[in-house]
Amino acid sequence: MWKLPKQIEQLNQESIEQARMRHDQLTKPPGSLGMLEEIGIRLAGIQGATIPTAEPAAVVVMAGDHGVTEEGVSAFPSEVTVQMVLNFMAGGAAINVLARNAGADVHVVDIGVKADIPLEQVQAGNSGNRLWIEKVRYGTGNMAKEPAMTRDEAEQALSVGWKIGRELSVQGYKVIALGEMGIGNTTASAAIASVLTGKPVPEVVGAGTGLSTEGIRHKSEVIERAIATNAPDPQDPVDVLAKVGGLEIAGLTGLTLACAAHRVAVVVDGFIASAAAIAAVRIEPAVQPYLFASHKSVEPGHRILLEALDLQPLFDFSMRLGEGSGASLALPVLQGAARVLKEMATFAEAGVSDGVS
Repeated sequence: MWKLPKQIEQLNQESIEQARMRHDQLTKPPGSLGMLEEIGIRLAGIQGATIPTAEPAAVVVMAGDHGVTEEGVSAFPSEVTVQMVLNFMAGGAAINVLARNAGADVHVVDIGVKADIPLEQVQAGNSGNRLWIEKVRYGTGNMAKEPAMTRDEAEQALSVGWKIGRELSVQGYKVIALGEMGIGNTTASAAIASVLTGKPVPEVVGAGTGLSTEGIRHKSEVIERAIATNAPDPQDPVDVLAKVGGLEIAGLTGLTLACAAHRVAVVVDGFIASAAAIAAVRIEPAVQPYLFASHKSVEPGHRILLEALDLQPLFDFSMRLGEGSGASLALPVLQGAARVLKEMATFAEAGVSDGVS
């Protein structure tokens, strides 16, 4: 089993209680901001500070290709992955727009793209985003016929994610949003979801990039074949990642664990990011309180993963894009929750009666 380089600590209970007491002193009826109060209080526990912050924030988009696309499980070819990485770097994708809206930086990681990223194009069109070249291998194997990767490669991907999480924490980021890019990665995520939750494959499989009903049926058959061929061990999440996962999913798993170990909050995006999150929680359950679910995807397996993670999504906009789009859209909510604790006046400060007789 892959071992954590640094242990994950429990949330700071003293900071949680102090933040809760401060909320009760602010100029509002106690509890009237609902989930926003709970988000701010949990941020306080994560950071060990009565008044937390959700800035600066970053979106980390892990990119990797999947050999299982040979089985016709996606409506798009794998060449789209490298093309979208260039789009991310040029600032033209949905994730760039939504990250700018939240004032968040974008970090793109080539952890397993099938082709080399043309750096001359990146340099010519870069809009200020950072590209990390951390390639473990050129895409995964076709999991319908063989393991997606070796255990060593899965552990390398976990270590890449860990390294990036550690470095971003050193740079002062307080919140990291999980993003991904990889044609075929809803197939890998559905396989992970089925193995780690015990749910039948058809219950966790959706349209992904836009498959027809027949395409979804075929996708389910491919996943069932992959699980039967590789026999991933549900008690060993690293084995699951190696046999039916993806490089970008394993990278996000390592990133999630590193953020929690360094007391950085993690905003989980949709189905693929949640597959990484459940792998992280199965590796180390102490990571769970550090996670915030941004939204509920239309992918059917996402609801199952959210229930398994015991996370309540902030919104449901019928999204299924990925990239970290939902997580980026949720960042202003966390920022607002933190700013309420910092900037809202208490009854005493405002000279307002608190209604206590």
